[in-house]
Amino acid sequence: MAFVGLEDKVRMEQEMPWEDRDVPVTLHQMLSRTAGNFPNSNAISFQLLSGPTDKAETLTWSALLGKVNQAANLFRSLGIGEKDVVAYVLPNCNETLVALMGGAVAGIVNPINPLLEPEQIAAILRETGAKVVVTLKSFPKADVAQKVEEAVRHAPKVKTILEIDLNRYLTPPKSWLVPLLRPKMGDKVKLAHADYKNFNKELAKQPTTLTFEDSKEDRVACYFHTGGTTGMPKVAQHTYSGLIYNGWLGHTLLFSEKDVIMCPLPMFHVFAVHVIMMAAVSSGAHVVFPTPAGYRGDGVFDNFWKLIERWKVSFIITVPTAISAKMQRPVDADISSVKTAFSGSAPLPVELFRRFEEATGVTIVEGYGLTEATCLVSCNPVDGEKKIGSIGFPFPYTDVKILQDGPDGPKECGLDEIGEICVSNPGVYVGNTYTEADKNQDLYHFDKYLRTGDLGRFDEDGYLWITGRAKDLIIRGGHNIDPAEIEEALLGHDAVAFAGAIGQPDAHSGEVPCAFVELVDGASVTEKELIEYCKVQVHERAAQPKHMTILDELPKTAVGKVFKPELRKQAITRVYNGALEEAGLTARVVSVIDDKKRGLVAQLDANGSAEDDVSKVLGSYTRPWDWVA
Repeated sequence: MAFVGLEDKVRMEQEMPWEDRDVPVTLHQMLSRTAGNFPNSNAISFQLLSGPTDKAETLTWSALLGKVNQAANLFRSLGIGEKDVVAYVLPNCNETLVALMGGAVAGIVNPINPLLEPEQIAAILRETGAKVVVTLKSFPKADVAQKVEEAVRHAPKVKTILEIDLNRYLTPPKSWLVPLLRPKMGDKVKLAHADYKNFNKELAKQPTTLTFEDSKEDRVACYFHTGGTTGMPKVAQHTYSGLIYNGWLGHTLLFSEKDVIMCPLPMFHVFAVHVIMMAAVSSGAHVVFPTPAGYRGDGVFDNFWKLIERWKVSFIITVPTAISAKMQRPVDADISSVKTAFSGSAPLPVELFRRFEEATGVTIVEGYGLTEATCLVSCNPVDGEKKIGSIGFPFPYTDVKILQDGPDGPKECGLDEIGEICVSNPGVYVGNTYTEADKNQDLYHFDKYLRTGDLGRFDEDGYLWITGRAKDLIIRGGHNIDPAEIEEALLGHDAVAFAGAIGQPDAHSGEVPCAFVELVDGASVTEKELIEYCKVQVHERAAQPKHMTILDELPKTAVGKVFKPELRKQAITRVYNGALEEAGLTARVVSVIDDKKRGLVAQLDANGSAEDDVSKVLGSYTRPWDWVA
């Protein structure tokens, strides 16, 4: 069905209410319907190595249904009921999807980022009360098994650990070497409260049809943690209805059983799980996952275009950091099968958008979603006008309001007036977004609209634009970082009196953390020493500041809080001027203004530099610029 503009959204909503749509009630119903319609069609493919001729394993829809049923039966046999939790700490592989879907059919599945530190993994396991954990068997160049072993020591409710051995995806002689190179584990006997079992061996013991009755109504099916900051990430609850809604959107607007989707994104994140896999489960499209680490995998960028040719991919799923890396490689394969590339997780710089389209002939569609809304909110129309930098139109059955707090409560903003983006759709679990009740306080307007914390506006054509964030999260390549963790670490240093952490512009990641500090009177420490201090005290590597600035005094509000808009202006000035100087250009940022439509905008003095040359340099960043008046 075409999605050209707002008229299509309105038309679909007027056809019937969402509640009257002929959609399944549960995930198992949706999977069973597709497996019945396309039993012998490819569902998912995975290859451990990134070469275009490397071994790959493909499951058909009927085979996937059988394995999901086996997994659900296995989890039930291990004591998992509809309100019990199966966690997995896994990179991508076919078993990851089986664990995901089997866990959501048997109980509640909780994907966990394997890049987190053991204390963070343990905190999530305790928060969700997970009884079963699916993870990797010790494997060369991977520390997932070791992290989980340590985390489970501090999660006493975990009773069973199911291990997956990636060695089965290799061919000789590499498969012969793994047992010799496999890292040694600690003494598992010490984990008296948890039994270790082989996931695939236990799976094989189970029948390929469900041994229990599937849910009859909507319920919580997934727990997804947000961010990845040191400490306890929030845990969001997702219902079957949210999953089904995302699947319906993808099937109705984008994919059919004839499509092949390249998705090198992790299956612990909603982008891969809800936006892509649920759409594939609904439509019957074929999803390809290259390497356990996706875009982070060895050789994935070097082989990317050849992989597109191998699998005859029609849709590319990507993020700005990956697009930047792809543009550093030539298009060295036949990619004529590609229809569209979808980009999410962070704003896409204009210059990067243009470079990708010029190099590939493929159009990028930018969209917007968030974990708390079971993901999808809006996107630029696939078949209509795309406004570069916008996040397009809200999807059918998604109601977006731009609201500002006023003396009489929240009020709706006019066109081009900036306020908080607030969302109502079938994926918003009103009143129960987070597992911790206190975190749901003040999270909704009118007991309906989820407050996203993002600032934005609607233009006169109905396109939605993000202009900033009401909350201070730093978004590094789509990864959320809480600046409070950096600030608390710095305030632990004897020489630091005040600290403010923000995201500074970055041509590759969109933003990277940087910090500003004010020292205690008479104290002496260098910026380099504070950077080294953070490498020890800020446990998550992605959150460690990439730049440190010591100021005589940090800008503060009337009540003494660090005033971060001023820090952001300083960071934009420093980064943009540094990039211009490195490129040999004489143009310089002379000020940064807060534009009511575009947010922070750098003002440049040309100093003899040509506009095209400046655009090539600053077009790699997401924050806009203008010539000074």
